[in-house]
Amino acid sequence: MSAEVAQPWEATPPRPVIALRSAEFRKGREEAWIDLDALITKAEAKGVPALSADELRRLPRLYRTAVSSLSVARSIALDRNLLLYLEGLALRAYFVVYGPRVGLMESFSAFVMRGFPAEVRKAAGAILLAFASILVGVAVGFALVEANEGWFSALAPESLTGGRGPASTAAELRDNEIFAPWPGFVRSFVVFANFLFRHNATIGILSFALGVAGGAPTLVLLAYQGVVFGAFIALHYNRGLLIDFLGWVSIHGVTEFGAIILCGAGGFEIARTILFPGQYSRLENLALRGREAAGLAGGAVLMLFVAGLIEGGFRQLIANTPGRFAFAAATAALWLVYFLRVGRRSGDGAQA
Repeated sequence: MSAEVAQPWEATPPRPVIALRSAEFRKGREEAWIDLDALITKAEAKGVPALSADELRRLPRLYRTAVSSLSVARSIALDRNLLLYLEGLALRAYFVVYGPRVGLMESFSAFVMRGFPAEVRKAAGAILLAFASILVGVAVGFALVEANEGWFSALAPESLTGGRGPASTAAELRDNEIFAPWPGFVRSFVVFANFLFRHNATIGILSFALGVAGGAPTLVLLAYQGVVFGAFIALHYNRGLLIDFLGWVSIHGVTEFGAIILCGAGGFEIARTILFPGQYSRLENLALRGREAAGLAGGAVLMLFVAGLIEGGFRQLIANTPGRFAFAAATAALWLVYFLRVGRRSGDGAQA
């Protein structure tokens, strides 16, 4: 019996091919996709809290099912429309399952009522250093200008003098500056307040950012702000206007200088993480603590916005020195209560 030998020209029978069409792939899976889509749509429209307890239990399971279906669909190269649908469904479900549970306003409220004051309390040492830097600068600026007013033009930038200088008389400073009439709503609250906020915010953010250079530039910048202020104090002191000038400045200076000090403190905190990293590398330490330091600067910028409104609009509305000092004292008390008490748990003083 002879065996049949396949001739080379004879066609080889085709191997069986397993074909899995999109319609067949959908069977047994599409119902879960539709259910997940409905839950996501409800959460997107009304928020996750709108889901019932049963829907919350089903959501993670349905999400995992959709991801598994997407993985299989990619591996067997199903049609592109189905792949796009599953990718979109999985992405939407991911944000619902793992996304943040609070909105922008809730996050802002949490920062203002807990995060910012807590960071201020933790940075007491850096705040004292920033305050001391400004204080030393004030003493230097005052001493130089009080002895020789020629230093005033060298120390105070022209953009801040507003025409004031050694040639200014006591009457000019009193009538055109300290007790000048209120210029009106638009000029006060829109034009001037906007300029003050941008100028002060630039200084504050720069004081914070220079912390990456080891803190020395931050210290110098803070001291220079003190030198400029000391020069203005000496100019008015030499004309017998010290008390009126301090009252005029204090009405907004409590908030403004407080904010700049906090920005500088944030810079010093950044410098500390770089110079003294401890058990971590400098980059790791910066990643761990940099966010906390940024919280100081972020809150300080909000304070500068408030200071700009006070300086631009309210300062000239209170046209007497005792009233200005009273306003400054009330502002200082409010900030102290905010920083020392807000965001603590009742009873034990721990941070919330």
